[in-house]
Amino acid sequence: MDSLIILAAFACGFTARQIGQPPMVGYLVAGFGLGIAGFQSSAGIELIANAGISMMLFIIGLKLDIKSLLRPEIYRATIEHTLSFGFISFCLLLFVGTLGLPLVSDITLQQAALVAFALSFSSTVCAVAILEDRGEFRVRHGQVAVGILIVQDIVAVLFLTISMGKVPTPWALLLPLLFFARPLFSYLLRASGHDEVLILAGIILTFAGSSLFESVGVKADLGALVFGMLISGDRKAAELAKSMISFKDIFLIGFFLNIGLSSTPSAEMLGIALVLCLLLPVKGAVFFFLLSRYRMRARTALLAGMALTQYSEFGLIIAALGLKLGWLPPSWVATLAITVSISFVLSTLVNGRSHTLYGRFRDTLKRFETDLATEDDPQCPARDVDVLIIGMGRVGSGAYDTVESQYNLRVCGVDTDKSKMPQHTAAGRKVIYGDAEDADFWEGVQTTRYKLVMFTMPSLSEMIDAVRQLRLSGYTGKVAAVAKHEDEKKAMKAAGADVVFNYYAEAGAGFAEHTLSNLLDILPQKPAAVAQS
Repeated sequence: MDSLIILAAFACGFTARQIGQPPMVGYLVAGFGLGIAGFQSSAGIELIANAGISMMLFIIGLKLDIKSLLRPEIYRATIEHTLSFGFISFCLLLFVGTLGLPLVSDITLQQAALVAFALSFSSTVCAVAILEDRGEFRVRHGQVAVGILIVQDIVAVLFLTISMGKVPTPWALLLPLLFFARPLFSYLLRASGHDEVLILAGIILTFAGSSLFESVGVKADLGALVFGMLISGDRKAAELAKSMISFKDIFLIGFFLNIGLSSTPSAEMLGIALVLCLLLPVKGAVFFFLLSRYRMRARTALLAGMALTQYSEFGLIIAALGLKLGWLPPSWVATLAITVSISFVLSTLVNGRSHTLYGRFRDTLKRFETDLATEDDPQCPARDVDVLIIGMGRVGSGAYDTVESQYNLRVCGVDTDKSKMPQHTAAGRKVIYGDAEDADFWEGVQTTRYKLVMFTMPSLSEMIDAVRQLRLSGYTGKVAAVAKHEDEKKAMKAAGADVVFNYYAEAGAGFAEHTLSNLLDILPQKPAAVAQS
């Protein structure tokens, strides 16, 4: 049976990819289709789903800056949103109940409050998948969204712990001592090399954290997150995160399948789920309004809010607990499962157009900015520059050094990670802060005289959007970009790039050119010219 479920997941994920949608949408559709057909989740699927969530939280921990959680726009906005949107949801449930609709006609105040609380959370799995797919995990709005998700997760864990009456054991007081194990973890990663041993080390650390926290009465998923945070500052953290992403994505397929397989929807449940999904625009609007009050630009507030506009898998856990404690009837657990699934699909579809939506309604959205909304302003496009390089990772930094040293052109780099600016300054590079997908960043680009703009960003969709934004700004110069595969090369050409370098396919040529230019003595000597008589 599991093989049929996996086959269905592949078929639906493949179909979703062909029509331009993330495979996650296909997995959700597959789960619901299988649930309607009478299939049920198995222990194997649930094990895979739990492993995927643990690895996802471990990877989040690897990339997380703990100081960001202490910022007011993170913890205060989370609490304010939970209270305000929870109250809105509570009022809607009571209002719909007065209309005599099925499931809600006899809902009690306690049940309405529990459902509203469950709906106030956003999905860590869905939001992080969206941000990673678009390469926006380290961008300002991505960091804000992830910080809010983690604070929400902490709130949910506290609620579950209190509701279940499960008090951590006294041994939990020793968990802070894990901080002193960081050198051991760092040694383990460095000694693991760069191949499958490193991935295995990451997986072991993930489940070691889960098992340790669970053994002392703390939620296992929180242990995976904490273990990732313990090694987030290590130089191997980024490499480990990249190595584990594919494994995490495969295991998370089980999570999306499990949602659909967990219940068989009825017409009444589907109707109420659609009514609850009408609140999704309100949820995003509340996030936008709250975040714009914290010195954020309208674009940052909008994109972070959109990334968080879906219901959470934690809502299902809370509903399941409510069923176990007799607070909710079984029909509500199934209804919330359908609601969460529909919200995932809608969130994925809408977030794929988030930058376009901002560009279209930019003037209107900016009216909500405060006078102090300057904290994450992009720097203006550099003047007196010949070449602009977007994305200052290893590829971008290498391109910068080569263009400047070998071709005597004036270069400026652009990056979304402010923490890396001191490193570039120390290396003698001129790098400014900015997001190439930001329409505001390209304002005034017509007054510049760039000969070339080079894109070395990690995400294909991110580069395509950025090239389009650049062209829409009025830039008519040359554009170059990188690609990993031949189909990506064609997509970048279609988006407006003049030159696309496939660094997987053309790495051999670059290696040969670099080697022979430094070993001229092994090249055959040109014959001397014969003097003409």
